[in-house]
Amino acid sequence: MPATEPTDHDAWVARDTAVVWHGFTQMSCFAENAPVMVERAEGRELIDVDGRRYLDAISSLWVTTLGHRIPELDEALRAQLDKVAHSTLLGNGNTAAVELAEALVGRLPVDDARLLYASDGAAAVEQSLKIAFQHWANLGVTGRDTYLALGGAYHGDTVGSLSVGAGGFGTDLFDPLRFPVVRTPGYDDPAWADAAVAAIDAHAERLAAVVLEPLVQGAAGMQVTTPEAVRRVVEAAQAAGVLVITDEVATGFGRTGTLFASEQCGIRPDLMVIGKGITGGYLPLSATVAAGPVHRSFLGPDLSERTFYHGHSYSGNALACAVALRHLALVDEWDVLANVRARAEQLGERLAADIAPHAAVADVRRRGLMTGVELAPPADGLRWGRRVCAATVARGVLLRPLGDVVVLMPPLTTTADEIDRIVDTLAAALDEVSS
Repeated sequence: MPATEPTDHDAWVARDTAVVWHGFTQMSCFAENAPVMVERAEGRELIDVDGRRYLDAISSLWVTTLGHRIPELDEALRAQLDKVAHSTLLGNGNTAAVELAEALVGRLPVDDARLLYASDGAAAVEQSLKIAFQHWANLGVTGRDTYLALGGAYHGDTVGSLSVGAGGFGTDLFDPLRFPVVRTPGYDDPAWADAAVAAIDAHAERLAAVVLEPLVQGAAGMQVTTPEAVRRVVEAAQAAGVLVITDEVATGFGRTGTLFASEQCGIRPDLMVIGKGITGGYLPLSATVAAGPVHRSFLGPDLSERTFYHGHSYSGNALACAVALRHLALVDEWDVLANVRARAEQLGERLAADIAPHAAVADVRRRGLMTGVELAPPADGLRWGRRVCAATVARGVLLRPLGDVVVLMPPLTTTADEIDRIVDTLAAALDEVSS
């Protein structure tokens, strides 16, 4: 280890490459793609090792809600450190996990909710799949051993979540590990709800659950649908006695303009998955939320076969739960959702005026502050998504593409000036790359 810590970008990239393996990243090209090396942050800006500032317009992969270094959240962590950082939830409890669950159950669109904590969205999805499967076994129902999932779906990278996901992102290699599901079209198909309802009618007796992302399929390039379409599919499933799992890892905690997208759809899922924004981007935490009837199917004698033999070492981490509890309170105290709705309307107007008409843009899709700008490169292999985002980063706005879809996901506390800055920067980047 050098006696003095290097502070320049190239030195830190070299150190990084020597010891770190980044997800969704070809490490042989890591240094060539000019990664931002973050040292600290202030408000909604990240600051790199050379002191350059970047507006965090992707919310650090959709997790940061209020911004960075929020004094109230910092204090919540410090206060919990004076109590306990972590203790296991397997057979025991901690007060922070209980207090967070108590605060959430009244806000969740799930009847008589119970929370099973995990550390990330994929793990919580995995829990929901196992819970749905065992629910039917506990009731003595046989044959309900598959799931209905949508085209374009993304639910995480564990084997179960990959199975209900639609593939892509280089995951085809793992197809032999994925279990089969009933697959119907995603939100890019206007008739997706018709197809899903028909499949439910045809396969109800063998479906453990229907799995969907309400309103927005994020990793599919921000494909959006209507609340009415989601509600129709959910009602069809529940009328047929099929469980409904809503994956709100990305759409939850205000991104679409309500605390949860399920609220806009008017649905009450049997199982719900939450994560990402739950701690405001401070610490990894997620949960699988089970409705009362699902939870009760697991009740029985001690150590009986009805027990859910599943858990994680860090589930219900006290530090994460303490900051999540304070974060939930701040969302109300600061009237954050009102700001989301106002900034979303402004963003929609600016996109319609300055981005959608651009010759380099094929489509703009948005729900709340979740936006995908699909590019229209004149030929394959031009990597316009990567190049446009590199051009915005060079101008001080951090964006990240999904293929040739540029994702805009600013923090929920983003200001009007920052919305203008994001759109202006994107427009300049589109001009640069398309010229």
